[in-house]
Amino acid sequence: MQSLRPLLAALPPLDWAALGLFFVTWIGYAEFSKRHADGQGSLLAITNRVRRQWMLQLTYRDMRVLDGAVSQALLSSPSFFASTTILIIGGLLAALGTSEQTSALVLGLPFAVKTSTLVFDIKLALLTAIFVYAFFRFTWSMRQYTFGALLVASAPEAVQFAQLGSEAREEFADRAGAVVGMAAEAFNDGLRGYYLAFPVVGWFFSPWALMLAAVGVVYVLYQREFRSEVLEKLRA
Repeated sequence: MQSLRPLLAALPPLDWAALGLFFVTWIGYAEFSKRHADGQGSLLAITNRVRRQWMLQLTYRDMRVLDGAVSQALLSSPSFFASTTILIIGGLLAALGTSEQTSALVLGLPFAVKTSTLVFDIKLALLTAIFVYAFFRFTWSMRQYTFGALLVASAPEAVQFAQLGSEAREEFADRAGAVVGMAAEAFNDGLRGYYLAFPVVGWFFSPWALMLAAVGVVYVLYQREFRSEVLEKLRA
């Protein structure tokens, strides 16, 4: 406990409050979006229904070149973000290695709050942790999309599904759609980490900037996932 005292004393109370609000908004919104996805119909919930419908239609097709192409296209997005995240993490780790020079550079920016090197390292470490989390979610999304592609490739032909009956079609659509839906959820979590990295950047300027940006980003995410125009079109 005594070893944590220097760390606890390093941040002023306002910074701890801002940090607490940041995690409350992130975790709270993540739980809110999961619990209200089916009731209010979020983008993820609506598109999961489309994914299941896609897998159901797949059982009626003999030629599945289109399905393979769509699977490959879906895989490209988390792959791109995973590669980009690795570069960002490398840059942040390099900044941590030269924190004194980086701190002096940041303090030269207008409105940047003056802090100790330890506090600056804490902010960089938090930013790095967010992108590490995003990297793991993106790579897990990639693997799950791969599993979905395996299900598409191993699906029986339309003639065999006709012999097995509608129950077999529904079972395959539920299973394959759920796998692709979980991949989309993991990608959505990683993308949410990117959004919430911006408030931490604001923390370099002021704890007030962290709090305002955290609330603002969550509001933007809510509008896009539950109130966007594209959601209304998908519902229709």
